[in-house]
Amino acid sequence: MSEASLPTPNESSPDGAPAPCLAAVDLGSNSFHLLLARLHGDEPVTVDRLREQVQIASGLGADRRLSAEAIERALDCLRRFGQRLRDLGEVRVRAVGTNTLRVARNARAFRTAAEEALGHPIEIISGNEEARLIYLGIAHLMSDDARNRLVVDIGGGSTECIVGERFEAITTHSFYMGCVNYTQRYFADGRITKAAMDAAVIAAQLELHTSVREFRDAGWSEAAGASGTIRSVASACRESGWCEETLTLKALRRFVKELLAIGQVDKLTAIPGLKSSRAPIIAGGAAILLAVFESLRIEEMQIASGALQEGVIYDLLGRIHHEDVRERTIRLFQERYHVDRPQALRVERTARRLLDGVASAWGLSDETSIRFLAWAARLHEVGLMLAYNHHHRHGAYLVANAEMPGFSQDDQLLLAAIIGNHRRRVHLEGFEPLGRPRRELAQRLCALLRLAVLLNRGRSSEPLPEIVATGGSGSLGLGLPADWLLANPLTRVDLEGETAALKDLDVKLLVEERPAAPA
Repeated sequence: MSEASLPTPNESSPDGAPAPCLAAVDLGSNSFHLLLARLHGDEPVTVDRLREQVQIASGLGADRRLSAEAIERALDCLRRFGQRLRDLGEVRVRAVGTNTLRVARNARAFRTAAEEALGHPIEIISGNEEARLIYLGIAHLMSDDARNRLVVDIGGGSTECIVGERFEAITTHSFYMGCVNYTQRYFADGRITKAAMDAAVIAAQLELHTSVREFRDAGWSEAAGASGTIRSVASACRESGWCEETLTLKALRRFVKELLAIGQVDKLTAIPGLKSSRAPIIAGGAAILLAVFESLRIEEMQIASGALQEGVIYDLLGRIHHEDVRERTIRLFQERYHVDRPQALRVERTARRLLDGVASAWGLSDETSIRFLAWAARLHEVGLMLAYNHHHRHGAYLVANAEMPGFSQDDQLLLAAIIGNHRRRVHLEGFEPLGRPRRELAQRLCALLRLAVLLNRGRSSEPLPEIVATGGSGSLGLGLPADWLLANPLTRVDLEGETAALKDLDVKLLVEERPAAPA
């Protein structure tokens, strides 16, 4: 991603049209980042960056709740980010939260306030989704030589390790160890002793242990490091003359030795090239980095200039150009669980037809509604691979808990709620993990999917008759030819039973028998 001088908000592309603007917001455990880019042709050009060291991980108590002080620091930062985004006018934004927001018990309440401050939705992404985006960003920033590459990113609350080829991540892992939580755990008293450093390194090696063989078997030609921790260590080593362009194992060990020689966190600014903002948490980060080098037998590491934020930008760019990784994830799920694709397509087409009829009345004309209804239709039978009985429940479990590149945790919960209630009795507890707006969306989409599945229960390749769907406030009118209903008594009975089921979704079903069209 190339750099450019800061534009005015209405900057135009060379042909005179406003250049599309993309924004990535990274709510990291240590720092929050805002990256703005404008498209010039197909290339995103960076036009602004904002970074604030919020350190929400340091506000995570033993009860795994964010403190009021940490929340206020975060909200203050997001209000400033929100102002910058408002200045741009039309902009496509993706905001993602990482490890601390994954584990915080009050993350949902925080996110409600954070979305109001930022002015945009915030996704909490899984560790492996974070790893995929980190790799995507680094792969675009480094040379495209088709060699396998190991990428390491040490954040405030987690460390991501990825092996990939070109722009495709092959092996991804997220480990619960970061520069903030390790510093709090092993160097909280401000002293850096050999015993504490050894304990931190061993703990990190144990965290890595079960994945070491997988990474070694994947193999790589070069290692690349991202994140402030790795860049800070590399900068200090270069300034001290211990390495040159790449960070070597020998230089890293020399850096750790220097930390031990100084012995006090508040005196680490004496190390050349180490910023005062990074010094308080560098001991925990250095311990993790040394464990990664030694466990994965890394001798030297390239230093990358970006990571997660750039990955989010390129992921947004892929969605714009119809190369959405989520579509590929859905296809892979269908293959993995041997989904009957013709049947899934029939259900999807019927569901889309129903959606077209109610979209305006129900407020479902947006891209999100269309996409999630289509994805739910394509995956509604993934649970059949496990067993027919309760296959809707099996499918919901798979979708909620499997790794689904491109999808946030909330995305997966939304799909799971729809799939888990697409047949039989409605279980409203399946919608409870969703916030109110998404709960209402999920229930409406679920109602449409249930009807689409019901109307295609015969799994016939014969097309359905003309269906007229209309939406009202809390109601769904379904018009079907009377002669077709007469010829399909099972469907008629199913629709009568469905009327009661949809009441639980706050949808009143009104079935109208329409006269046959004149011959």
